[in-house]
Amino acid sequence: MTPSEIKAILQGHNKNLMGADLAGIDLSNANLAQVNLKGANLNGTILKQADLRANLRGADLMGANLTAADMRNADLRGAILIEANTTNISLAGAFLAGAVLSNLDLAAVDLRGADLRGANLTGCSLRKADLGNANLAGIDLSGADLEEANLSGAVMRGANLTQANLLCAHMDNTNLDGATLTGACLTGTPLASPD
Repeated sequence: MTPSEIKAILQGHNKNLMGADLAGIDLSNANLAQVNLKGANLNGTILKQADLRANLRGADLMGANLTAADMRNADLRGAILIEANTTNISLAGAFLAGAVLSNLDLAAVDLRGADLRGANLTGCSLRKADLGNANLAGIDLSGADLEEANLSGAVMRGANLTQANLLCAHMDNTNLDGATLTGACLTGTPLASPD
């Protein structure tokens, strides 16, 4: 798809790029808010500072440059974000259930209220990330670094936190029912059960 074809679609009323092959295209600063990108191939696409509050369900964002992208409330269910650049990304309220985000650097990222049920975040760096009130039920955070992360009010029922670093994490009213904490570092992390 050519840049002029993409521009025409974005300027029209039917903002549908479902299944489109946009791999490697530079879409920096693009306004893709409310665009249907379901199942799109965005492998290696440059989306720096783009407004991606869109339907990205099942999209391939492997290796995409998402620096400072606005993905608040985006639908990323089942999306693949392996090796994506997520520096200064905003994912507050995003729907990431079943998404694959393994080994990403999500340090200090805003994930407040996000839905990450069953997502794969193995080996991720989530240092100082804000996951307050997020739904993390069944999430795989094995080997993840959650040092000083805010997990207050998060639902982590059945989460896999094997070998995770939770050093000084904030876990006020965090629901850990059925979570696996084998080998997890919990130093400086008070574990108070929700009422």
